[in-house]
Amino acid sequence: MTARAPWAAAGRALMFGNFAVGCGVMVVPGALNDLSRSLAVAPAVAGQLITAAAVAVGTGAPLLAAALGHWDRRRLLALAMAWYAAGHALAALAPDFTLLLPLRVAGVLGAAVFTPQAAAAINVLAPPAERGRAITRVFLGWSLSSVLGMPMGSFIAETLGWRWAFGAVALLSATAAAWVWRAVPDGVRPPPLSPQSWRSALTHPVLMAMVAVTALSGAGQFTLFSYFAPYYRQVLGASAAQVSGLFFWFGAFGLLGNLLLTRWVDRLGAARCVQIALALMALSLLAWPWARGPGAMVLVLVPWALGCFSSNSAQQARLSQSAPAYAPALLALNTSAIYVGQAAGAGGGGAILAGAGFGPLSWAGLAWMATAIALSAWVTRRMQGRLHA
Repeated sequence: MTARAPWAAAGRALMFGNFAVGCGVMVVPGALNDLSRSLAVAPAVAGQLITAAAVAVGTGAPLLAAALGHWDRRRLLALAMAWYAAGHALAALAPDFTLLLPLRVAGVLGAAVFTPQAAAAINVLAPPAERGRAITRVFLGWSLSSVLGMPMGSFIAETLGWRWAFGAVALLSATAAAWVWRAVPDGVRPPPLSPQSWRSALTHPVLMAMVAVTALSGAGQFTLFSYFAPYYRQVLGASAAQVSGLFFWFGAFGLLGNLLLTRWVDRLGAARCVQIALALMALSLLAWPWARGPGAMVLVLVPWALGCFSSNSAQQARLSQSAPAYAPALLALNTSAIYVGQAAGAGGGGAILAGAGFGPLSWAGLAWMATAIALSAWVTRRMQGRLHA
């Protein structure tokens, strides 16, 4: 076996794990129509599943990273996916919304562990010259979930019901747990961070601003993304097939964006890639009100999709390269920021939807995104100043 083979094989397993995680995260937005209908709750109420789960992952990611940092990553990652599988299986059996909500919260804690620790593990396994590309490849799993998982989850929910969609995520997650157990070698233990290292990372203004960019962009996206399915149905008059088709279209360009990032991130630099991705998403949010039907929405979705998943991948590479000594903490905090942003966006979007309807959602999302762009530019200037000092 070559020196490259172990980390490459592990990378494929971790990519599939992120695919399963992405399918689980996006199963609720894709199934929101059937969830609200079958459980007799309003879409804004069903959207609380996104908010509550995001809060759980956002708070759990850094706490679990600190508590479990000494674990062998093979065991930790496989157990996280097994937990994720069990959580979705139990959620699929929930008789009502009251029980579904805590089951959803508990189940997604597996994602709080898996996503940052997968990045930390491949950061140890991959050769230094290929770490940026290796991390973005692991996060291709999220893009693949948008191409395959999100539209299939939406189609399953629209035709068979949301319980079948949750069951499919459980099956994918169990498969990922077995694959990770087989492919990731024993003895992968990124150096645990001391409490002082955690404090240094948490009190570093530029690094925390970099993490905040993730939260702000996530809030901008999920203000509207959380309610794609009911928007397509109620505002655009899309059929079930058209709803699934729009999710597939979005996912296909999301995958393309991440593939392009994997090719160009080491040439352009992670910071520049982040700015490009954020600008693309802002463009779609700006154009959103002028999409009057499914046909026009096809065009409006393209820039957003290109930037959506690639922005998170570029942020992971940016953080790991900016402060390698703090990479485990920063990757956990960045995962936390992803879900904090989702919680803020879904919660804020739900409040806007309940009070004012769909109209203001894109403008609220654009305000979040513009703030993310401005903060990211400030971080880049500060990092360049540090390098030239």
